[in-house]
Amino acid sequence: MPVHDPDLARLLELGRRAGRPPFESLTPAEARTAYAATWDILQPPAQEVASASDHAVAIPGGTFKVRVYRGQSTPSDEALPCVVYLHGGGWVIGNLESHDRLCRQMANEARLCVVSVDYRLAPEHPFPAAIDDCARAWQWVHANAARLNIDARRIGVAGDSAGGNLAAVLALMARDGDLPGCRAQALVYPVTDLTASSAGYRRVTSGVPLTDKTMHYFISHYTPDAADRADWRASPALARSHVGLPRALVLTVAHDPLAEEGRAYAQALEAADVPVTAVHLNDHMHGMLTHGKLVRAGNLMTGFVCQWIGHALRLD
Repeated sequence: MPVHDPDLARLLELGRRAGRPPFESLTPAEARTAYAATWDILQPPAQEVASASDHAVAIPGGTFKVRVYRGQSTPSDEALPCVVYLHGGGWVIGNLESHDRLCRQMANEARLCVVSVDYRLAPEHPFPAAIDDCARAWQWVHANAARLNIDARRIGVAGDSAGGNLAAVLALMARDGDLPGCRAQALVYPVTDLTASSAGYRRVTSGVPLTDKTMHYFISHYTPDAADRADWRASPALARSHVGLPRALVLTVAHDPLAEEGRAYAQALEAADVPVTAVHLNDHMHGMLTHGKLVRAGNLMTGFVCQWIGHALRLD
C-alpha cells in the first residue's frame, strides 16, 4: 500500500537514509537504546504541567514506578478524573520517559490526572509480569484516590500498541470484578491477538519500522511459551465475552500489521453492545501519536485521543 501523506513519506525517507537496523536484528538492550535515540527526533517538546511526581508501587520482591501528572491550570483542590496510561513498545522497549511528553499533553488537553506505569519488561520479565504490574498499579490508584485527589468514580485506562493490549486486558479484569471499576478504555493501535493470525501479518512485511517480523520478535520475548498466546490476558480478542465492557476508543492505522486485529476488536466490542468510537486512518503508520514533531497528523490525532478521554471520563 503506497504512502501518500507527505509528512509520513518524509519520515520514512529519513529512516531509510539513517540506515537504522530493524528492532528484530537487535538484542533487547540494543533495541531500548535505539528506541530512546528517536524520542527527541520524533516527539514535540515536553509541555509544562501543574505537577509531575514519581511513586513506588510494591510488588513481591521489589517495586516499580508510576508517574502522576496533573494538568496545567486544573484546580489543586479538585478531585480530577484519572486515566492510567500504559506505554507501548512491544512489552520489550519503552518506559516512563518514552511516553512522558504524550502523558503531559494528555493531562493538559483532557484536564486530567494521568498515571503512567513503568511495568516490568520482557524478556527479563515475560508474561504475565507486565499485566500483573499494571493490575497492581490499577489497584494502587484506586486505593490512593483520596491522597492523589482524583475522583475514584472516574478512572479509565489507555495505552498504545502493547500498552493498548494491557489496557484492554485491565478493562476485562475490571468488568469481571477482579479489579476495581473502569470508566472508559482508549486503545491506540492495540495488539489484541498474539496468535498473529490476522491478515496484517501477511500484508505489512516491509517498508515501515513495525512489520510482521518485528511483531514476532516482540511476541516471542513477551510470551516465550507459545501456549500463553491463547490466554485472554495476553490476547484480549480471545476473551470468552466482551459484553459489559466500558465505552471504548479504538484507533487503527493502515501501515501496521496490527490494523486488522484492532479493527476486529472494535467490531467485537460493538457486537457486544459496547459504545465504541472506532477510527481508522488508511494513510498512517504505527506509532503516529509519538511522531508529532515530524508528522502533523500525529498531533491532530493525539489531540483527538486526549479530548475523547476527557469527555468519556466525565460522562454521567
